[in-house]
Amino acid sequence: MDKPTTVKQAIAKWEKKSEQTASEATEVLLYGQIPPLEKLDASLSTLSNCEKLSLSTNCITKITNLGSLKNLKILSLGRNNIKTFDGLDAVSDTLEELWISYNSIEKMKGIQNMKKLRVLHMLHNLVKEWKEFERLADLLCLEDLRFIGNPLEDKESAQGTWRDNVSKRLPRLKKLDGVLIIRQEVAEGGD
Repeated sequence: MDKPTTVKQAIAKWEKKSEQTASEATEVLLYGQIPPLEKLDASLSTLSNCEKLSLSTNCITKITNLGSLKNLKILSLGRNNIKTFDGLDAVSDTLEELWISYNSIEKMKGIQNMKKLRVLHMLHNLVKEWKEFERLADLLCLEDLRFIGNPLEDKESAQGTWRDNVSKRLPRLKKLDGVLIIRQEVAEGGD
């Protein structure tokens, strides 16, 4: 069996293919490595200008070594083996979009630290309890959430209560599962 690809090897392949220097690039695509990436190692520190980093479709189990990515706004980690949000704190001041669908996340501890997160795509994970989902209420900038395929959404959608329950819990949300949320505006007295 082949050894997993390292971040350093993936970056070298990407530089050759894209004819860019990773340390200067604002968008770096390391998705779908063959053999897949399993670890995010210290080589990520070379991506100091990176604003969008794609690591989808690998076998990454933990979010680590993001501390040097001071400009990171979009992080794509879909289709990996991630179970927690541990490690995201390193980019909590800059991250605006997190694409983390098709992983194994059940507990949402840590997500509430993402101060600027506007977009969260976490379809097909393992969240099954409202108490975990409600951590999203601390995300004051969150406006676009995709959550289809989580046990909580499956159960609530089957009962026809999903959209209403989410709207109540996340009053600032503008878009849920790709559909705009339209709320009745409460008229303020006088007019």
